[in-house]
Amino acid sequence: MALSLFGGRRNNVFDPFSLDIWDPFESFGPLANFPSSARETTAIANTRIDWKETPEAHIFKADLPGIKKEEVKVEVEDGRVLQISGERSREQEEKNDTWHRVERSSGKFMRRFRLPENAKLDQVKAAMENGVLTVTVPKEVKRPDVKAIDISG
Repeated sequence: MALSLFGGRRNNVFDPFSLDIWDPFESFGPLANFPSSARETTAIANTRIDWKETPEAHIFKADLPGIKKEEVKVEVEDGRVLQISGERSREQEEKNDTWHRVERSSGKFMRRFRLPENAKLDQVKAAMENGVLTVTVPKEVKRPDVKAIDISG
């Protein structure tokens, strides 16, 4: 937004000094001109993981479309740290009589979570289904100590 010398805002598209210029291509997004492999790589790098706590467990869900379970690692480190990481490399080759093209893409992600004291680290389970990784960390369910009190009288 530019301010004119006479006060107020200037937003005229035809004004060469105006900074409010409408870009008709901005609605296509920053990855519109990239090949699909680059979009997939960016999706891997921006992997989001949801952490949900239930009464019985901590549940982590990661949306990893197109990644095989062999490309994902789930580890529990010292200090109750859960680490979910992955790497994918793709190579697409096209040959023709006149040209030879190879498109390579790769992407990595890593997320780390400090687990609470009540996590049972020796019972962590992970499953991958339809591109969704689910990691379940059971909790120690502490039962309240109930002490019966004798009633006198």
